Amino acid sequence: MKTGDLTLVKQINKSIVLNEIEKKGPISRAQISKDTGLNKTTVSTMVSELIEDKLVNELGQGQSSGGRKPVMLYFNTHAGYAIGIDLGVNYILAVLTDLSGEIVEEESVPLSDQSAEEIMQALRSLIRSLIEKSPDSPYGVVGIGIGAPGIVDPEGLILFTPYLDLNQVNLKQILEDEFNIPTLIDNEANTGALGEHLYGAGKNAMNLIYVSVGIGIGTGIIINGQLYKGATGISGEMGHLTIEVNGRKCSCGNRGCWELYASESALLTEAKKLEYFKDTSSITLDHIESEAKKGNKDVLRLLHTIGEYNGVGLVNIINTFNPDMLIIGNRMARFENWIMNPIKSVLDDRLSPFHGNAVNLTVSSLGKYSNALGASAFVISKFLDINRVKVI
Repeated sequence: MKTGDLTLVKQINKSIVLNEIEKKGPISRAQISKDTGLNKTTVSTMVSELIEDKLVNELGQGQSSGGRKPVMLYFNTHAGYAIGIDLGVNYILAVLTDLSGEIVEEESVPLSDQSAEEIMQALRSLIRSLIEKSPDSPYGVVGIGIGAPGIVDPEGLILFTPYLDLNQVNLKQILEDEFNIPTLIDNEANTGALGEHLYGAGKNAMNLIYVSVGIGIGTGIIINGQLYKGATGISGEMGHLTIEVNGRKCSCGNRGCWELYASESALLTEAKKLEYFKDTSSITLDHIESEAKKGNKDVLRLLHTIGEYNGVGLVNIINTFNPDMLIIGNRMARFENWIMNPIKSVLDDRLSPFHGNAVNLTVSSLGKYSNALGASAFVISKFLDINRVKVI
């Protein structure tokens, strides 16, 4: 528990005023005083400091019901910029956003192999390019956020990823040493969940699970509006729930993991067995989607099966968390038209009505940007924490 002294009280008041302007601006000093209960002198002092900090600007005069028109205040979203990176298994997507999460620039590159050397070279190049493209601002680039596949500890160390050659690589330290910019690394499902919660389909949901269905499957968990990360920061590895007791061997050491049957990898593996693709050297999601649109019956059956397997895992999630909303994201979301009906059929068949009727199942509204925007939001929040106080 923090003890109260004048400095702390001032920090708390400044935090309250900044939050009000961020959420409700344009807003007047008088309205902030009315909404927060802070006296007008305190509000004026805090606003003056925030203006001096370049975090708040004054707009023209607002409407008045009589007397002098109030001067309106708004959050300066261009006080600085953030870089958010979706570190995929076979691609890297990087965005430059302002402090409201609006994308200003974006760049992406494919990864032809998953070696640490190629990944680091690609990351450096993308970051350097976005820094050069960032507009002039009081604070410049305030942080770099990266959503990575696999298990990431609270310090940002990638402990394990079966897909990239980054196990035990201190990506955070390497990038901070090179660019001298605060860097945060987290699991890509956590960043995806935050992106959807702040900017996407989950804006109005206090309890949501974001299911990132890509090469593997991960889940980001929002409980009571806060990202839940577990005792050691590695919750959400639900792609490794067992759905087949004597199933296939997984790289994690388990057998019958959900992601072996419902992920992008599973889809591509099974597609290679189809007669239509037998002479295709490299099958992509584009190939599969194209054939689905043409009505290829074998492809449609495969997508139906993948959808059913997705549904099986989602039943476990709903029974465990009873969320307001389930959001399917990452690259599998592109197959919404073909997998959602089988998913819903499995949920209808296997869930009690008490659970099934309570959850809103949808796909990501941010598409490919969920992870990158969530990563950006992490570093924006960290930057703004210098003007916020959390009292425990």
